[in-house]
Amino acid sequence: MIAFLRGRVADKQPNRIIIDVQGVGYDVHVPLSTYYEVGDEGADVSLRVYTHVREDALQLYGFLTDLERQVFERLISISGIGPKLAIAVLSGMEPRDLVTAVQRGDVARLTGIPGVGKKTAERIVLELKDRLTQIAIPAAIDAADSASGPDRLRSDLLSALQNLGYHRPQAEKAVETILQATSEPTFEGALRSALRELMR
Repeated sequence: MIAFLRGRVADKQPNRIIIDVQGVGYDVHVPLSTYYEVGDEGADVSLRVYTHVREDALQLYGFLTDLERQVFERLISISGIGPKLAIAVLSGMEPRDLVTAVQRGDVARLTGIPGVGKKTAERIVLELKDRLTQIAIPAAIDAADSASGPDRLRSDLLSALQNLGYHRPQAEKAVETILQATSEPTFEGALRSALRELMR
C-alpha cells in the first residue's frame, strides 16, 4: 500500500500528474488545488497518497495537504461516491470551505460543484456532518485567520463548540461573553477562553 511519494514532477495535466521517483513514474490523480500548487515539470514534490485497489486496476490519489486527504477519505466512505467524484468535489471547493458548507448544511453551495446533484449534496451533508468533527476545528482556525469581522468569528466559534458536544444555547452564551470581554480576539484564543467559560 503506497501512502507517500517524494520525487519530481515528470508530467502534469489537470487532475493528474506523473511523479518520477528514482526513475519510476507514478501516475497520480489529484484535485485541482494540488495540481496548481505542485510546481512545473522538474519541480520536487511530496504527496500524501491514497491507494485505491480494484479488481482490474490500482489507482493512486495524491494530496499536498493532510486536510485534503482526510476529506477525500471521508467522501469515499459515503455510498455512491467513488474516488473520481471525490476528486471532483475537492476540485470544486477548497477543503476548508467544504467542511464549513457541510457543518452549515449548505446544500446549495455543494450543488454548485460540477457533477454534484441535490441528492448527492444532501447525502454528503447527512453522512459527513459527524465524520468531519475531528478535522473541523483546524479547518475553522485556518478559515478564521483569513476571515474578517466578528460575525465570521462568532460563527466559527459556535461551530467548533457544537462539534465538541456543547448545546447551541450554552455555546452562544459563552461566545457572547468572550467576544464582549475582548476587543480583538483570535479564533484560537477565543476558543480557549470559551472552553474555560463553559467549564466553570
